[in-house]
Amino acid sequence: MNSSGRGARSLILPIPSHSLGISPCPNDTFIFEALINGRIEASFKPRLHMADVEDLNLRSLRVDLDISKLSIAAVPAILEHYLLLNAGAALGRGCGPLLVARPGLKSADYSGARIAVPGRMTTANLLLSLHGGFKGPREEMVFDRIIPALGSGEADLGLIIHEGRFTYARHGLSLVLDLGEWWEKEKGLPLPLGVIAVKRALGADFALKSQAAVRASLAYAWAHPDAGRAFIADHAQEMDPVVMRRHIELFVNEYSMNLGDEGQKAILELLRAGARENGAVLPDFPVFAG
Repeated sequence: MNSSGRGARSLILPIPSHSLGISPCPNDTFIFEALINGRIEASFKPRLHMADVEDLNLRSLRVDLDISKLSIAAVPAILEHYLLLNAGAALGRGCGPLLVARPGLKSADYSGARIAVPGRMTTANLLLSLHGGFKGPREEMVFDRIIPALGSGEADLGLIIHEGRFTYARHGLSLVLDLGEWWEKEKGLPLPLGVIAVKRALGADFALKSQAAVRASLAYAWAHPDAGRAFIADHAQEMDPVVMRRHIELFVNEYSMNLGDEGQKAILELLRAGARENGAVLPDFPVFAG
Protein backbone atom coordinates (compact mmCIF):
# COMPACT_ATOMS: atom_id res chain seq x y z
CA MET A 1 0.00 0.00 0.00
CA ASN A 2 1.19 3.50 -0.79
CA SER A 3 2.66 4.99 2.40
CA SER A 4 0.59 8.12 1.89
CA GLY A 5 -2.56 6.00 2.05
CA ARG A 6 -3.50 7.13 -1.44
CA GLY A 7 -5.95 4.74 -2.99
CA ALA A 8 -6.81 3.08 0.32
CA ARG A 9 -10.46 2.28 0.85
CA SER A 10 -12.37 3.47 3.90
CA LEU A 11 -13.20 0.70 6.32
CA ILE A 12 -16.92 0.68 7.15
CA LEU A 13 -17.74 -1.57 10.06
CA PRO A 14 -21.15 -3.23 10.07
CA ILE A 15 -23.60 -2.16 12.76
CA PRO A 16 -23.85 -4.99 15.30
CA SER A 17 -27.21 -6.63 15.89
CA HIS A 18 -28.65 -7.55 19.25
CA SER A 19 -31.78 -9.43 20.25
CA LEU A 20 -34.61 -7.27 21.59
CA GLY A 21 -37.63 -8.69 23.38
CA ILE A 22 -40.82 -6.65 23.79
CA SER A 23 -44.49 -7.46 24.22
CA PRO A 24 -47.09 -6.79 21.50
CA CYS A 25 -48.88 -4.32 23.79
CA PRO A 26 -49.33 -0.78 22.44
CA ASN A 27 -47.09 0.85 25.06
CA ASP A 28 -44.11 -1.29 24.00
CA THR A 29 -44.73 -1.04 20.27
CA PHE A 30 -45.25 2.73 20.58
CA ILE A 31 -41.93 3.19 22.40
CA PHE A 32 -39.83 0.88 20.25
CA GLU A 33 -41.34 1.27 16.75
CA ALA A 34 -38.86 3.92 15.59
CA LEU A 35 -35.89 1.85 16.76
CA ILE A 36 -37.22 -1.39 15.26
CA ASN A 37 -38.05 0.18 11.90
CA GLY A 38 -34.86 2.22 11.57
CA ARG A 39 -36.41 5.67 11.91
CA ILE A 40 -33.62 6.75 14.26
CA GLU A 41 -29.87 6.27 14.32
CA ALA A 42 -28.68 3.73 16.87
CA SER A 43 -25.43 1.96 17.70
CA PHE A 44 -27.02 -1.45 17.13
CA LYS A 45 -29.64 -3.10 14.95
CA PRO A 46 -32.41 -4.84 16.92
CA ARG A 47 -33.37 -8.43 16.15
CA LEU A 48 -36.96 -8.37 17.30
CA HIS A 49 -38.50 -11.09 19.44
CA MET A 50 -42.09 -10.21 20.26
CA ALA A 51 -43.88 -12.29 22.88
CA ASP A 52 -46.17 -12.18 25.89
CA VAL A 53 -44.35 -10.68 28.85
CA GLU A 54 -44.43 -13.96 30.80
CA ASP A 55 -42.56 -15.61 27.94
CA LEU A 56 -39.99 -12.81 28.15
CA ASN A 57 -39.76 -13.30 31.93
CA LEU A 58 -39.01 -16.99 31.49
CA ARG A 59 -36.45 -16.32 28.78
CA SER A 60 -34.63 -13.95 31.13
CA LEU A 61 -34.00 -16.86 33.49
CA ARG A 62 -32.03 -18.45 30.66
CA VAL A 63 -30.28 -15.12 29.92
CA ASP A 64 -31.64 -15.57 26.42
CA LEU A 65 -32.16 -12.02 25.08
CA ASP A 66 -29.68 -9.13 24.99
CA ILE A 67 -32.32 -6.49 25.76
CA SER A 68 -35.76 -7.34 27.06
CA LYS A 69 -38.94 -6.01 28.59
CA LEU A 70 -39.52 -7.74 31.94
CA SER A 71 -42.06 -7.72 34.73
CA ILE A 72 -40.77 -6.15 37.94
CA ALA A 73 -41.61 -9.40 39.72
CA ALA A 74 -39.09 -11.26 37.54
CA VAL A 75 -36.20 -8.88 38.23
CA PRO A 76 -34.83 -10.23 41.56
CA ALA A 77 -34.10 -13.58 39.92
CA ILE A 78 -32.10 -12.11 37.04
CA LEU A 79 -30.14 -9.21 38.55
CA GLU A 80 -26.91 -11.18 38.44
CA HIS A 81 -27.11 -11.17 34.65
CA TYR A 82 -29.12 -8.05 33.75
CA LEU A 83 -29.00 -4.32 34.44
CA LEU A 84 -32.13 -2.14 34.33
CA LEU A 85 -32.37 0.81 31.97
CA ASN A 86 -33.77 4.15 33.09
CA ALA A 87 -35.91 4.35 29.95
CA GLY A 88 -38.72 2.30 28.41
CA ALA A 89 -40.43 1.38 31.68
CA ALA A 90 -44.15 0.95 32.35
CA LEU A 91 -44.62 2.82 35.61
CA GLY A 92 -47.13 5.32 36.84
CA ARG A 93 -50.30 6.07 38.78
CA GLY A 94 -53.75 4.75 38.00
CA CYS A 95 -52.34 2.00 35.78
CA GLY A 96 -52.30 -1.06 38.03
CA PRO A 97 -53.75 -4.52 37.39
CA LEU A 98 -57.42 -5.07 38.19
CA LEU A 99 -59.00 -8.04 39.91
CA VAL A 100 -62.42 -8.63 38.36
CA ALA A 101 -65.20 -11.16 38.97
CA ARG A 102 -67.30 -13.25 36.64
CA PRO A 103 -71.01 -12.44 36.39
CA GLY A 104 -73.01 -13.79 39.31
CA LEU A 105 -70.12 -14.37 41.71
CA LYS A 106 -71.03 -13.30 45.26
CA SER A 107 -68.59 -11.18 47.27
CA ALA A 108 -68.77 -13.73 50.10
CA ASP A 109 -67.06 -16.21 47.75
CA TYR A 110 -64.17 -13.96 46.72
CA SER A 111 -61.58 -15.08 49.26
CA GLY A 112 -61.48 -18.71 48.13
CA ALA A 113 -62.42 -18.22 44.47
CA ARG A 114 -60.46 -19.62 41.54
CA ILE A 115 -58.23 -16.91 40.08
CA ALA A 116 -56.91 -16.66 36.52
CA VAL A 117 -53.55 -14.88 36.54
CA PRO A 118 -51.40 -13.74 33.58
CA GLY A 119 -48.29 -15.65 34.71
CA ARG A 120 -46.46 -16.62 37.90
CA MET A 121 -43.67 -14.09 37.31
CA THR A 122 -45.87 -11.13 36.40
CA THR A 123 -46.03 -8.04 38.59
CA ALA A 124 -49.82 -8.48 38.74
CA ASN A 125 -49.44 -11.88 40.38
CA LEU A 126 -46.87 -10.51 42.84
CA LEU A 127 -49.19 -7.67 43.85
CA LEU A 128 -52.02 -10.12 44.44
CA SER A 129 -49.76 -12.13 46.75
CA LEU A 130 -48.58 -9.01 48.59
CA HIS A 131 -52.20 -7.97 49.17
CA GLY A 132 -52.91 -11.34 50.74
CA GLY A 133 -56.70 -11.17 50.72
CA PHE A 134 -57.39 -13.78 48.04
CA LYS A 135 -56.41 -17.36 48.91
CA GLY A 136 -58.08 -19.32 46.14
CA PRO A 137 -56.20 -21.51 43.63
CA ARG A 138 -54.52 -19.68 40.78
CA GLU A 139 -54.33 -20.79 37.17
CA GLU A 140 -51.80 -19.25 34.81
CA MET A 141 -52.93 -18.29 31.34
CA VAL A 142 -51.96 -15.79 28.65
CA PHE A 143 -53.51 -12.45 29.56
CA ASP A 144 -55.91 -12.31 26.61
CA ARG A 145 -57.50 -15.63 27.66
CA ILE A 146 -58.53 -14.38 31.09
CA ILE A 147 -61.67 -12.45 30.14
CA PRO A 148 -63.02 -15.34 28.01
CA ALA A 149 -62.21 -17.76 30.88
CA LEU A 150 -64.35 -15.68 33.23
CA GLY A 151 -67.17 -15.58 30.72
CA SER A 152 -67.14 -19.38 30.37
CA GLY A 153 -66.92 -20.03 34.11
CA GLU A 154 -63.45 -21.56 33.82
CA ALA A 155 -62.34 -19.08 36.52
CA ASP A 156 -64.19 -17.02 39.12
CA LEU A 157 -61.81 -14.06 39.43
CA GLY A 158 -59.37 -12.73 36.86
CA LEU A 159 -56.31 -10.56 37.15
CA ILE A 160 -56.60 -8.14 34.23
CA ILE A 161 -53.64 -6.32 32.68
CA HIS A 162 -52.92 -4.41 29.47
CA GLU A 163 -55.91 -3.47 27.32
CA GLY A 164 -58.30 -5.56 29.39
CA ARG A 165 -58.64 -2.78 31.95
CA PHE A 166 -60.50 -0.74 29.31
CA THR A 167 -62.78 -3.53 28.08
CA TYR A 168 -63.71 -5.83 30.99
CA ALA A 169 -67.00 -4.03 31.81
CA ARG A 170 -68.44 -4.63 28.36
CA HIS A 171 -68.11 -8.38 29.08
CA GLY A 172 -70.29 -8.10 32.18
CA LEU A 173 -67.39 -8.39 34.63
CA SER A 174 -67.30 -6.42 37.88
CA LEU A 175 -64.34 -4.77 39.57
CA VAL A 176 -63.25 -6.34 42.86
CA LEU A 177 -59.94 -4.58 43.54
CA ASP A 178 -57.66 -2.08 41.83
CA LEU A 179 -54.23 -3.36 42.90
CA GLY A 180 -52.48 -0.25 41.62
CA GLU A 181 -54.68 1.98 43.77
CA TRP A 182 -54.00 -0.29 46.76
CA TRP A 183 -50.23 -0.12 46.21
CA GLU A 184 -50.21 3.66 45.81
CA LYS A 185 -52.14 4.11 49.07
CA GLU A 186 -49.85 1.68 50.90
CA LYS A 187 -46.55 3.13 49.66
CA GLY A 188 -47.26 6.65 48.45
CA LEU A 189 -45.35 5.80 45.27
CA PRO A 190 -46.22 5.19 41.63
CA LEU A 191 -46.61 1.55 40.67
CA PRO A 192 -43.82 -0.02 38.58
CA LEU A 193 -45.07 -2.75 36.26
CA GLY A 194 -42.33 -3.46 33.76
CA VAL A 195 -38.80 -2.39 32.89
CA ILE A 196 -36.23 -2.81 30.15
CA ALA A 197 -33.21 -4.93 31.07
CA VAL A 198 -29.88 -5.37 29.26
CA LYS A 199 -27.28 -8.09 29.69
CA ARG A 200 -24.48 -7.06 32.04
CA ALA A 201 -22.03 -9.08 29.96
CA LEU A 202 -22.43 -6.59 27.10
CA GLY A 203 -20.85 -3.88 29.26
CA ALA A 204 -21.80 -0.56 30.81
CA ASP A 205 -21.13 1.35 27.58
CA PHE A 206 -23.60 -0.80 25.64
CA ALA A 207 -26.19 -0.33 28.40
CA LEU A 208 -25.90 3.44 28.09
CA LYS A 209 -26.10 3.29 24.30
CA SER A 210 -29.18 1.08 24.56
CA GLN A 211 -30.76 3.53 26.97
CA ALA A 212 -30.05 6.41 24.59
CA ALA A 213 -31.62 4.44 21.72
CA VAL A 214 -34.80 3.79 23.71
CA ARG A 215 -35.09 7.47 24.60
CA ALA A 216 -34.51 8.52 20.99
CA SER A 217 -37.16 6.06 19.81
CA LEU A 218 -39.70 7.35 22.33
CA ALA A 219 -38.89 10.98 21.50
CA TYR A 220 -39.51 10.19 17.83
CA ALA A 221 -42.83 8.51 18.67
CA TRP A 222 -44.01 11.52 20.65
CA ALA A 223 -42.93 13.90 17.88
CA HIS A 224 -44.47 11.76 15.11
CA PRO A 225 -47.49 10.01 16.69
CA ASP A 226 -48.87 8.78 13.37
CA ALA A 227 -45.64 7.19 12.12
CA GLY A 228 -46.01 3.92 14.02
CA ARG A 229 -49.80 3.67 14.00
CA ALA A 230 -49.97 0.73 11.56
CA PHE A 231 -47.19 -1.17 13.37
CA ILE A 232 -48.94 -0.74 16.72
CA ALA A 233 -52.33 -1.80 15.33
CA ASP A 234 -50.87 -4.87 13.63
CA HIS A 235 -49.70 -6.26 16.98
CA ALA A 236 -52.35 -5.03 19.43
CA GLN A 237 -54.74 -7.52 20.98
CA GLU A 238 -57.46 -4.87 21.11
CA MET A 239 -57.82 -3.28 17.69
CA ASP A 240 -60.15 -0.45 18.73
CA PRO A 241 -58.14 2.73 17.99
CA VAL A 242 -59.66 4.49 21.01
CA VAL A 243 -58.53 1.71 23.34
CA MET A 244 -55.04 1.71 21.84
CA ARG A 245 -54.75 5.46 22.32
CA ARG A 246 -55.95 5.27 25.93
CA HIS A 247 -53.51 2.42 26.60
CA ILE A 248 -50.55 4.40 25.27
CA GLU A 249 -51.56 7.56 27.12
CA LEU A 250 -51.82 5.62 30.40
CA PHE A 251 -48.68 3.48 30.24
CA VAL A 252 -46.27 5.77 28.35
CA ASN A 253 -45.37 8.83 30.41
CA GLU A 254 -42.44 10.80 31.80
CA TYR A 255 -41.14 7.73 33.64
CA SER A 256 -40.86 5.96 30.28
CA MET A 257 -38.33 8.58 29.21
CA ASN A 258 -36.48 8.76 32.53
CA LEU A 259 -37.24 6.90 35.76
CA GLY A 260 -35.66 9.63 37.84
CA ASP A 261 -35.25 9.31 41.59
CA GLU A 262 -38.92 8.62 42.27
CA GLY A 263 -39.16 5.93 39.59
CA GLN A 264 -36.04 4.18 40.84
CA LYS A 265 -37.31 4.39 44.43
CA ALA A 266 -40.64 2.84 43.43
CA ILE A 267 -38.92 -0.02 41.61
CA LEU A 268 -36.58 -0.76 44.51
CA GLU A 269 -39.51 -0.73 46.96
CA LEU A 270 -41.42 -3.32 44.94
CA LEU A 271 -38.27 -5.40 44.33
CA ARG A 272 -37.61 -5.57 48.09
CA ALA A 273 -41.25 -6.43 48.80
CA GLY A 274 -41.15 -9.19 46.19
CA ALA A 275 -37.91 -10.59 47.59
CA ARG A 276 -39.39 -10.67 51.11
CA GLU A 277 -42.54 -12.37 49.83
CA ASN A 278 -40.39 -15.13 48.35
CA GLY A 279 -38.08 -15.43 51.37
CA ALA A 280 -35.13 -13.97 49.50
CA VAL A 281 -32.77 -11.00 49.64
CA LEU A 282 -31.89 -8.82 46.66
CA PRO A 283 -28.40 -9.58 45.30
CA ASP A 284 -25.75 -6.97 46.07
CA PHE A 285 -25.43 -5.67 42.50
CA PRO A 286 -25.98 -2.23 41.01
CA VAL A 287 -29.55 -2.28 39.70
CA PHE A 288 -29.72 0.59 37.20
CA ALA A 289 -27.62 1.71 34.26
CA GLY A 290 -25.81 5.02 34.81
